[in-house]
Amino acid sequence: MRIGFGVPVSGSWATPANMLRVARRAEDLGYDSLWTFQRLLYPVGQDLGPSYHSVQDPVVTLAYLAGVTERVRLGVAVLNMPFFSPALLAKQLSTLQQVSGGRLDAGLGLGWLPEEFTASGVPLAGRGRRAVEYLQVLRRFWHDDIISHKGEFYEVALSHQDPRPHPAPPVLLGGTAEVALRRAGELADGWISSSRADLATMDRQIGIIKQAAREAGRDPEALRFICRGATKVREPGLADRPALTGSLEEIRSDVVALAGAGVTEVFHDLNFDPEIGNPDADPAISMRRAEEALEALAPGA
Repeated sequence: MRIGFGVPVSGSWATPANMLRVARRAEDLGYDSLWTFQRLLYPVGQDLGPSYHSVQDPVVTLAYLAGVTERVRLGVAVLNMPFFSPALLAKQLSTLQQVSGGRLDAGLGLGWLPEEFTASGVPLAGRGRRAVEYLQVLRRFWHDDIISHKGEFYEVALSHQDPRPHPAPPVLLGGTAEVALRRAGELADGWISSSRADLATMDRQIGIIKQAAREAGRDPEALRFICRGATKVREPGLADRPALTGSLEEIRSDVVALAGAGVTEVFHDLNFDPEIGNPDADPAISMRRAEEALEALAPGA
């Protein structure tokens, strides 16, 4: 089991100084990866929770962290493909892969918030078909010397896009519906669970992905299965305790259970703790709690 950590990107603790502190300490402690996430808008009148109210851009954050770390992998879970043209995202991620020395994990998703689609000038309908075509075009930008494409959603004139990444970053897909899980098995290098996932069902979801990979003639054991762990450190013995919520000992036990369910990687993301990833939280207290968790949940701790 590989262990990662979510850097501060949500709420009052998400400052450049805190990003730097968490990233460098995580690398020193032997964490395998650092992670960000995307939230483009918080529509007025919606109740999306405090973790989505104030969120730093994930690509810019990872570019910053690429310059202050050396070994740890850098991931985003996830960028929503419809909000970028394939050409733009291919260029951004190619450059990020180069400046990080090949350490990027590109988590991609479809998006779900209607207001973000409207603001991006993209219809919500047809997201699944759009994603399949998007991945084809994205990978052609990374692998082909010359690209030309005309499809249902995207058109690219006969063009070069250089420099290309060597190697191309792994593509990891999000999604919880069965069709999305099957798409991950058929097309991606792995899958990332959502922040609201029922972790008790991970084995079933992984089984769907692996079966889809087999049916597509792919090796299911080569895929990565990443749990975005919405980790909340609390007093022990909570009634009806969800996985990764509770004492540090209970959380470590949950990680072991996830490995038994087929998860290959977990990253602890305190941005989804409303007591930490919140614009109204005291940033000093949030950082103190985060650093305690960072030390206690480190690989081998």
